[in-house]
Amino acid sequence: MDTQTVKSARTTLRRAPLATAATALTLALALTACGGESLEESDSGSDTDTGSDTTETGGSDGDTLVIGSADFTEATITAELYAQILADAGFDTEIQTVRGRELYAPALESGEINIVPEYLATTAEYFNRDENGPDAEPVASSDPEATRDALIELVEPRGLTVLDYGDAVNQNAFAVTEEFAEENGFTTLTHLGKSGLPIRLAAGEDCVERPFCQPGLEEVYGIDITEVDPKGVGTAQTKQSVQNGTNELALVTTTDGTLADFGLVLLEDNQNLQQADNILPVLNDTTAENQEVVDVLNELTSTLTTDDLVELNRQVDAERVRAVDAARDYLVDKGLIDG
Repeated sequence: MDTQTVKSARTTLRRAPLATAATALTLALALTACGGESLEESDSGSDTDTGSDTTETGGSDGDTLVIGSADFTEATITAELYAQILADAGFDTEIQTVRGRELYAPALESGEINIVPEYLATTAEYFNRDENGPDAEPVASSDPEATRDALIELVEPRGLTVLDYGDAVNQNAFAVTEEFAEENGFTTLTHLGKSGLPIRLAAGEDCVERPFCQPGLEEVYGIDITEVDPKGVGTAQTKQSVQNGTNELALVTTTDGTLADFGLVLLEDNQNLQQADNILPVLNDTTAENQEVVDVLNELTSTLTTDDLVELNRQVDAERVRAVDAARDYLVDKGLIDG
């Protein structure tokens, strides 16, 4: 079981009673060192050791806020941000790394986990399928407010509270070489579609059937996809294949911190093909009763931007800065915690 314990320097903790971890065994079965979900349910291409010091524990002691985290770079960073800003506010916090949403969502509902940094549209569709079946009509869209309303309706009966979303958003995105973009005057996916150029796309193997990948690019933007090269979502192999000219277009994400290293730039999704995957906290209701917890997390959410996440991901993935250190430096720099 991978955990990161962040202890507050304060001795007086200002909190409402928190739910005690009901069953350590349940969560222990879920805690592994596997990769987290990407937006295309494929690996994100990062094999970075995020550098968090880990401690074996048996679960929450009832006085600790447990933050759940998937095991990929950005999830680790956001969990560190949550844990450290709450610790600075006077709470004992602990990060528990969990294999996937299908495992940490029940732990959140039961109170074994108190808080999870989530992706709005992806989470809404997870609970939609869980509630209404795998063929349920989608409830998420490119409208974050409407998507949040749909998510709230799905999770309120489960004892979960959805806080505000902010400007930070991790969506599927499509990248080309900077040279290719400049030569053709491309800044948007519409420009690419109107060019009529044949495009080879490096992406996940399921891109050919996912509505936000090949079908969406063809139907919404009129892009002529001649081949999908299954190299993964945002993997080094995907980006290298565009850099060296094997492919023209790469499926990445909006918070990819290493695009510049490969000479790549994003083309704007100017017709809103992608769903609103803004980052926001999801809490169990007992934890959400503590207004200070809510206020602290809302302050962080309102501060964090997509560009901030790009830079934090770059530090961890490219510069090998530990996630715990990158998060702390960011919070101090933004005046969110004491230096």
